[in-house]
Amino acid sequence: MTHDPVQILRERFLAAMHAALGDDCPADADPIIAPSRNADLGDFQSNAAMPLGKRLGKKPREVAEAIVEHLDLAGIAEPADASSIAGPGFINVRLSPDALAGLLDNLDTPQLGIGTPAKAETIVVDLCGVNLAKQMHVGHLRATVIGDTLARIFERQGHKVFRQNHVGDWGLPIAMVTARIGDLAASGEIDLDALTLDDLDNAYRAAQKQCAPDRRGLDAVNRFDLGPKAKAELEEQVAGAEAALERAKQTLINLQSHDEATVALWQRIADVTMNECHAVCERLHATVPPDSAAGESTYRDELAGVVDDLIGQGLAVESDGALVIELKDVGIKEPLLIRKSDGGFLYATTDMAGIRRRVQKLGADRCVYAVDARQGLHFKQVFAGALKAGYAKKADGTDASLEHAAFGTVLGEDNRPFKTRSGENVKLADLLDEAVTRAEAQILEKNPGLAGDERKSVAEAVGISAIKYADLSSDRVRDYVFSFDRMLMFEGDTGPYLLYALVRIKSIFRKAQEQFGVTASDIASMRPAFALDAPEERALALTILQYSSVIDAVADALKPHLLCSYLRTLAEDFSRFFSQCPVLKAPDEATRNARLRLCDLAGRTLEDGLTTLGLVPVERM
Repeated sequence: MTHDPVQILRERFLAAMHAALGDDCPADADPIIAPSRNADLGDFQSNAAMPLGKRLGKKPREVAEAIVEHLDLAGIAEPADASSIAGPGFINVRLSPDALAGLLDNLDTPQLGIGTPAKAETIVVDLCGVNLAKQMHVGHLRATVIGDTLARIFERQGHKVFRQNHVGDWGLPIAMVTARIGDLAASGEIDLDALTLDDLDNAYRAAQKQCAPDRRGLDAVNRFDLGPKAKAELEEQVAGAEAALERAKQTLINLQSHDEATVALWQRIADVTMNECHAVCERLHATVPPDSAAGESTYRDELAGVVDDLIGQGLAVESDGALVIELKDVGIKEPLLIRKSDGGFLYATTDMAGIRRRVQKLGADRCVYAVDARQGLHFKQVFAGALKAGYAKKADGTDASLEHAAFGTVLGEDNRPFKTRSGENVKLADLLDEAVTRAEAQILEKNPGLAGDERKSVAEAVGISAIKYADLSSDRVRDYVFSFDRMLMFEGDTGPYLLYALVRIKSIFRKAQEQFGVTASDIASMRPAFALDAPEERALALTILQYSSVIDAVADALKPHLLCSYLRTLAEDFSRFFSQCPVLKAPDEATRNARLRLCDLAGRTLEDGLTTLGLVPVERM
């Protein structure tokens, strides 16, 4: 049962359109229900008559009159007639007070109108995507926050969700750092028991540099005869780098052959990396548990089988010594490379194996990838290849939905990719620290009486929520500018503003208990009738009723910013209601209790939405 009047009106208008137009009514006809542009004319309006009139060669107002003649609004709105039509053909509708109160009363349950799905799906969400031996940086923020929020949305709908943290923990780069850490440990320069992620991060960079022979420099020395000293230096560098690279390759062979000592060293590196990753994710209030890790290492024994299967199906063909899957037949010019000419596998090979595992072992109905938009072509190719290979085929014979929840780049205030002054990626932990420090300073200024421990707890919640909301409130496909000053404001489209709106509602109930001995639980037990006479009461009620539809829209479009926008509207509508409709100073007890119930429902909806986004509600600010 839907509680959203927009959905109900859509069904009523569709029925009227088909009755009025008969076979002339297009199969894709849309009633185009929207909030009325003039509140004096109604709560909602249908804008369908204009596009229908154009398609049918009729005057829009004539089409509107025909629709109104067949429009049944019984039980939901006041009857419509010719006076309901405005301008060239806008059909205005005003919900009846009883219908509005009834919808709100039915919504007032712990589920807030979000019902159990007719068929619960299994949804796999690819998120986070850290790399071994490297710090999480600002580039991991969006993959973690957006992916976790989408997972929360699906869980809120009642679906079964598997989070998959695709960890870059295999291949030659990882072997390089493993070899270097082994050398440093052997020489006593590093204590493996006290190993930190900073140690690993430094070793990773040093290993990359150590294994990079400067052959171009040596060629230049020889070509321009730059002297024996320069030649000796370059020859030494190239020889050393080639030796280091060979050692790394041997380390990779040792890993692949499960050499006990090498695997133990690699596991130590993995443990240090993932412990830090989980700590950062926990602080972000992003649910990325240890069992969500799906490292590239877990696919290492599957890749050769995937390639053999693709060859056996006749999908993988040779091209210049490499193996590719041609995708021109599905509209993609670029072939999918699945094995290099030297026999090495690629990210695409692993992702193909990943889809097969997620669909055929985890039982996924949907596979959602929260990954940078710059990987768009890669995922188009991989999805097409997996569908051709049958790897997305479910047990019932249908294909799972493969979706790329692509996101843009986090920019600095100079509109360039967000970096430190030295040009390095900003560590995510440092970013969170600064947000919390700034939040605490603001809270101390606004509420100096807040105790130290509580202030720190509130600052942590506000700082983290500010960062997350700033990321989620932007349409994920767009780049956005990271600005501490803007995201930590306590007004406007920010996380702190929404947290503060909820704090105000909680404060109302604290005062209600102090002054009248009435709690939120008392109001829930009494269930006083909603009194929705004031325009601000009606506006707030109408917004609350949209909640379940907004959750569905986010899940369908994979766009968390729709929920952010909704919660901001809810908070603004509540603010207008509270300023115009006295609650604790209501004229009588019945009105006070009715408005307290509306406050409670608005507060629970706001808190549920914030929690679904992954923000952290607080009692005081």
